[in-house]
This record gives sequence, structure tokens and C-alpha cells, in this order.
Amino acid sequence: MALDDEFRKQGEWLFRWRSFLPAIFIPLIAIALSQMKMEHVDKWTYIWDYSCLGVSFLGLLFRVVTVGFVPKQTSGRNTKQQVAAQVNTTGIYSIVRHPLYVGNFLIGLGVSLVQAVWWLPVIYSLAFWIYYERIMFAEEAFLRQKFGETYRRWAATTPAFLPRFSQWRKPSLPFSWVNVLRREYSGLMLLILCHAGQEFCERLILDHRVVWQ
Repeated sequence: MALDDEFRKQGEWLFRWRSFLPAIFIPLIAIALSQMKMEHVDKWTYIWDYSCLGVSFLGLLFRVVTVGFVPKQTSGRNTKQQVAAQVNTTGIYSIVRHPLYVGNFLIGLGVSLVQAVWWLPVIYSLAFWIYYERIMFAEEAFLRQKFGETYRRWAATTPAFLPRFSQWRKPSLPFSWVNVLRREYSGLMLLILCHAGQEFCERLILDHRVVWQ
């Protein structure tokens, strides 16, 4: 099988199971928690924790801005097959081709930074790259086949993952809070659960009791 066919096949499979990627890192976070050496909490601990939370909320904001301006049948949470009624080229899609995955990366990066161990965000970043590179490859193959030259022209000037803010174009549709609330509430709940869960476990390990602050 040709390498591009192999990448596309892998990407289509990973696309169906992409929502379960965070579960892979639960054992790694548990290992990081078991290696904790901190004996007390000071103001720098809180600054670090809130900074990590801020990184995750930046990722959620990226997703909210994306979802809030997209038309129906685009940028969805579908898992069985690729769906795209049109090529989005305005708003956040004018600066990056895969804004939802940029948001996902930042959300997870914030979670992986909480324990302040160097290897966790490194492993997370490498795994994300390998995992989502194939998903993006499969998505773009689908879009090239469906939209042809229209997609190729947009992709030729729009970066895949690192936003080029100088290319910003005003969204063609008004912002929809209905879309955001319907499609992003689960992301918000997962973000809160991951950060609050780590804080809960830290307090349990350090204080040997549950401390609510």
C-alpha cells in the first residue's frame, strides 16, 4: 500500500476514535502525581496552576470562535465519516486550516503542564503530532477530492496548524451561541474535570485529606 493511502487509512480510523485520545494520558498523569516532591503550596504554585488553566481556556476559546461562526454540516463532532457541506475560508479559517485541533492541542497542553514535569508535555506533544497528523491528512484528502481547486487555492495560502494572524478575514456569518452551547459544553466539562481532578489528587497526596479552596 502506498504511503499516502496508508496515512489516509490510519487517519480515517483515528478520526473515528479521536475523542478517546485524552484517556491515553490518564496513566501518565498518575505517574507524574506519584513523583510529586512538593511539600507545601505557595503563591508560585497557584500562579503556575492558573497559568496552565489559562492555556487550556485559550484552547477552548479557539474552539468557541471556530464553532460560533461556522455554517451547518461543517467543523462538527461527527465520528463515523467526514462531513463538509462547504469549505470554510473566513474567520478563524482564514488564518489556519485546522483551528479545532489547535484548540484541542492547547487544552491538552494546559492539562499536561500542571504537574511541572518536563516529560509529560513532551510526550503529549509528540503523541498529538503523530495522532492528529494522520487525521488531518485524511480530512484534507477528503476535502481535496470533494471541492477540488477551491480547496487547493485556500490551502495553498493558509497554514495547517500555526495560525497566520495577518491573514484574518471577517467571518461571513454572525456568531451563534446556540452552536457553541450545543457543541462545546462537553469540552468545557472535560477541561474543568481534568484540572480540578489533578488539584484534588494533589491535595489528597500532600495533605492526606480533601481540601477545598
